[in-house]
Amino acid sequence: MGSYISISYLLLFLPIVAIVFSVVPKKIKPFVLLAASLVFIWTCSRFWIIYWIFTTLSVYLAALFVEKSKQKCKEALPSAEDREQKKAIKKQFARKQLCVVSLIIIANIGLLAVLRYSQFFVANFNIIVQKLGADFQVALPKFAACIGISFYTLQAVSYLHDVYKGKIAADHNLGRLALYMSFFPIIMEGPICRYSDTAERLWNCERIQFKDFTFGMQRIAFGILKKVVVADRLNVMVTSIFREYQYCDYDGGIIFLGAVLYTIELYMEFSGTIDVVIGSGEIFGVTIPENFRQPFFSKSITEFWQRWHITLGTWFKDYVFYPVTMSKPMKKLTKNARKKLGRNYGPMPASIFAFGCVWLCNGLWHGAGWEFIFFGFYHFVLISLGSLILPLSTALFKKWNFDRHKLPYRIFTIVRTAILVCIGEMFFNSRGLSEGFKMFKVLVTKFTFKSFFNGAIFTMGMDRFDYIVILAVIALVFAVGLMKEKGISPREWLAERHICVRWAVLFTMIMAIVIFGAYGTGYIPIDPIYANF
Repeated sequence: MGSYISISYLLLFLPIVAIVFSVVPKKIKPFVLLAASLVFIWTCSRFWIIYWIFTTLSVYLAALFVEKSKQKCKEALPSAEDREQKKAIKKQFARKQLCVVSLIIIANIGLLAVLRYSQFFVANFNIIVQKLGADFQVALPKFAACIGISFYTLQAVSYLHDVYKGKIAADHNLGRLALYMSFFPIIMEGPICRYSDTAERLWNCERIQFKDFTFGMQRIAFGILKKVVVADRLNVMVTSIFREYQYCDYDGGIIFLGAVLYTIELYMEFSGTIDVVIGSGEIFGVTIPENFRQPFFSKSITEFWQRWHITLGTWFKDYVFYPVTMSKPMKKLTKNARKKLGRNYGPMPASIFAFGCVWLCNGLWHGAGWEFIFFGFYHFVLISLGSLILPLSTALFKKWNFDRHKLPYRIFTIVRTAILVCIGEMFFNSRGLSEGFKMFKVLVTKFTFKSFFNGAIFTMGMDRFDYIVILAVIALVFAVGLMKEKGISPREWLAERHICVRWAVLFTMIMAIVIFGAYGTGYIPIDPIYANF
């Protein structure tokens, strides 16, 4: 199948699943979704579905062990004679639970690391060995990864961790856990769902409702419009700048334009795919968490990452940031720092260290390469500087009686944030860190607007018509985002209009996809970008 935005998925797989789901009894519906999900994984990965089976079974059995161990601990406590003995019993059972949970989490994260990062680490090891003058080289390993392994591995870790912490009960129903781990709309590109949010809803699914179906179709059409009309159209020009090593022939203006266009392409592809994912879930009455919340309205890098890939950010916050900051060494560091640095800056050393861990993981999660590690470090530095400067800037604005909520200043902060994001994405999309720095050097030292006026921007795979189409869809996406920023649901607003208006909007989107979609000779459709992460 390869993609959610493909004819085989949209016109064959999804309709067949919806029809079968509609006609079977309620008790069979979850099994229809589970069977469809396994077929989807098999179609995308073939025999590498074995990775998914290992992950699902391992966390299922480990969670049951934790639950049984907690029960045995409760049964053993009343027989204890004193407080110290009870404490020893609790410690004994807690140690066993921690060992099992740690072993399973390390095994699953380790499997992910071997499949995705072994080539990167071996290649760098060989470089170090060569520089030291040694004679041998380690052969680069070759592994095939199951599609979506990063997403379902993080879901598995969150489930087992929450069972261990007592936030949720262990699921005795293997089928329900397997459906949570494999639901076909989310298996390839997320969002990263939590067990407590989606598992019960998936298993106790009802019949398809008309409103859910229409809302789902609207969301799917909107996502396809963003991906096929904008992202695929931009890919020709973005590829000519980033992938053909022609950046040295361009001035800095073109490099910056390429960074901006790639950022738009990435957003339109990823958010468009997520629209299709959420719309697919809505058809079956399943609410999949939002992964974007108008990120380009952000006034700071911190806010941007609270609005972009939301489920990944919250996963890192809950399972990396908080555990690090709440560890004994970090608590001790914070206590000592408060005495020396005061209330405002005292907690910052521990927070900055935890953020460093988060952004190292974030960079590596996006890819095995120094450019991705730098991408994470880049955002870590910007966020850390923002945290350090915030108390000072707040005090200065208060002293000068400056209202930071005024529109001109808000626009300035939004534009500033967007520029910083685009520069980060330039490194993210480069072919290696050294190439990223070369492009940045051209951007800084040779920046002119000459190419915007001599027609050069129309010689890289996009003509005036392409720009007009792209700007029209961007204007539509901006208008929808603006409505959401003002607390208005575009689809609820549309649902209140006359039926002719509703169907006219849907028909217009479909016709725009058919007429203006970037497919055929001259275009390079984008593969699912985040399916590779």
